[in-house]
Amino acid sequence: MESAGRNGDPDPRVKVSDPKEERIPEAAESPPDGSTGELKDSFEFSEKPQGRKPLAFLRELPGLIIIAFLLALVIKSFLIQAFFIPSQSMEPTLEVGDRVLVNKVVLRFRDPHRGEVIVFENPQAVEPDRNPVSAFWNWLTEGLGFASNPEKDFIKRVIGLPGETIEVNRGKVLINGKPIDEPYLNAQDDLSDFGPFKVPEDQFFMMGDNRANSQDSRSTLGPIPKDKIVGKAFIVLWPPSRFEWEPSD
Repeated sequence: MESAGRNGDPDPRVKVSDPKEERIPEAAESPPDGSTGELKDSFEFSEKPQGRKPLAFLRELPGLIIIAFLLALVIKSFLIQAFFIPSQSMEPTLEVGDRVLVNKVVLRFRDPHRGEVIVFENPQAVEPDRNPVSAFWNWLTEGLGFASNPEKDFIKRVIGLPGETIEVNRGKVLINGKPIDEPYLNAQDDLSDFGPFKVPEDQFFMMGDNRANSQDSRSTLGPIPKDKIVGKAFIVLWPPSRFEWEPSD
């Protein structure tokens, strides 16, 4: 009961409480399930993106595949290419079935060095007639190292440089009359003779490490023009047991 003043008015010293002020706002009231509205809102917010993720990924998948494919084409065409080893001509450095990665950039800025393992195109090869689908499939499989055309692409070691005179005397290689050291050679003896032969300008004399079983510049292949060189082999990628950087440079 309120206390009255002298004139019958409420006593100003007594604070009058307003029932409306004591009521809890509806926004702050707890829902019947005992959880707060704030937690419920955050739960609903985090739940919706999780339901959309699989569908969003499926929508983006074709675009990701196209981007990955285009990147693979760029890498194969200008940077790195895989090659399959089809013959014994580079044993023991490279064995049949090995897959190597070839750096297609480095030799655009410098000439090959003696002893480097190089992939090059056969200057005498004639491309077979293929329809567009067959040509694209062949280009793709060769670039990924799943196939190789032994009549088109060769992998050998650089032995003679432009302007040098090369001679083989009972398997021993002489450059400008001086023997060179070749620790990478196959153990099988090669007693063949060749030359002397002067390597033309802008061409390179290539030989396999398995000298007794290698079709190289000593035969009809001849010296290789610089513009036929694809790149330098810098890693044996497959099989894993033969993984090696810079194979026997």
